[in-house]
Amino acid sequence: MKKYDVVVIGAGNGGLAAAVKILSAGKSCLVLEKHNIPGGFATSFVRGRFEFEASLHEFNGIGTVENPGSTRQLFDELGVSDKIEWIQLHDAYHLISLEEGYDFTMPFGVDEFARANDKLHPEGSKYIYHFFELCKQIRGAMNYLSESKGKPDPQVLMEKYPDYLRCGSYTTKEAFDALGYPQVIVDNLNAYWCYLGADGNNLSFLHYANMIYSYISGGAAIPKYRSHELSLAFETRIHELGGDIWFNSEVVKILTDENKHVCGVMLSDGTKIETRHVIANCSPHNVYSKLLDEDAVPERALKLTNSRKLAGRGFTIFLALNKSPEELGLKDHNYFVYDSSDNIKQYQSMKNLKGNVGQATVCLNNADPDCSPKGTTLLYMTTLFTDDVWKDVKEEEYYKVKNEIANGLIERFEMATKTHIKEYIEEIAIATPQTYARYCGHPQGVIYGYESTPRDGLLNRIQAVEEDRFVPGLRIGGGFGERLLGFPSSYKSGANEANRTLKDMAKEGE
Repeated sequence: MKKYDVVVIGAGNGGLAAAVKILSAGKSCLVLEKHNIPGGFATSFVRGRFEFEASLHEFNGIGTVENPGSTRQLFDELGVSDKIEWIQLHDAYHLISLEEGYDFTMPFGVDEFARANDKLHPEGSKYIYHFFELCKQIRGAMNYLSESKGKPDPQVLMEKYPDYLRCGSYTTKEAFDALGYPQVIVDNLNAYWCYLGADGNNLSFLHYANMIYSYISGGAAIPKYRSHELSLAFETRIHELGGDIWFNSEVVKILTDENKHVCGVMLSDGTKIETRHVIANCSPHNVYSKLLDEDAVPERALKLTNSRKLAGRGFTIFLALNKSPEELGLKDHNYFVYDSSDNIKQYQSMKNLKGNVGQATVCLNNADPDCSPKGTTLLYMTTLFTDDVWKDVKEEEYYKVKNEIANGLIERFEMATKTHIKEYIEEIAIATPQTYARYCGHPQGVIYGYESTPRDGLLNRIQAVEEDRFVPGLRIGGGFGERLLGFPSSYKSGANEANRTLKDMAKEGE
């Protein structure tokens, strides 16, 4: 029975970051992963002569070496930056919305983005600059709240960040309604909504505005060798620091002592590992219902977990085409194809099994021309299902249904972009919510953790992070943590939970 200071369950993004943080503090750490490779969603797979990216569209918060974003700073701190080769993206997105007839590409950079909005409205740049000034005040207030460690001076908030206080409780719809911008400007600013998986009635304006400003002002990047490059960088760093990772090692039980404090974990083969601290990079639904004994889980933990709303269930088509992007007429990296720019209406359409054709589609070659053999294209299309509609699909109908949905998404993309791709498909793989549920163990195949709502958004979770800790010695990080799901958020959540675990250990004299 081996003993570690900390055991991390799951070698996904959050778990890997947590392990590096623990090891950097001089503590012993073991990462347990049920699959045979690290990364969770941050991985790639091969079909034929092509290597597909499994999930990452673009990575926020990287910036440049000279002007690093918050995620690059975290990677620098964790010692993995030198192990990753980044490719900077040139344009933010290509928005196509059929109802309004939108078809335009937006660049990165505050000034460039503002000028591009002048093409949508005569005073477009004026509204964009106003919006970004509000975003900067929001970011400043968030930094101040962080620095004040929960004890801000109300006078400072009122004098320096008055608009932060005014819009603090607003959803994105309420905020844009109050700002009174022209609809085309609002629709354009709302383009990224699908990256957070919640509509304007539920998404915190503070959270969304902060994300938009970070994307547009700092740009975005992707790792040269798919997101699995990130996972391998973290794995290498863990070994450099003397940590252990056991693959093919599924945790089936978190053990607790007579005081209900964590005392170890048990694997599926019966192996037990002694520890007083566990960081679980997995769904609280699974932690509380499967990994802990019933008498170790307080009733409040179950009530909170069951009250939270599961976010979007993923559906992705991975396509390898035997024509180049130039031959196909694909010029951009990131496409948003919507029926309507009304994100509330689009969100509602995603409650249906059929008729859901809103998609975020990436042409990887337009960021990295070397990602596939010359004269070919890698294209992947992702949509969400905002309700558990796949539970109604009968086993004998599964392949038929998923192929019909995939065919509809491909045809809608062809119509929206005026291209022909179906006849050039060399390889195709389709991931449904069942695929994601099987691979990562997420309930119902959700890919965005718990959905942001007015009572359970980013700021609410950050403020209640200690109240949401129910089992001594156990913390839950990653995509189901306080920062919501997403690559940068998961890494930061894992690192944050590691910091809190180190503080727990200091209090306990370990």
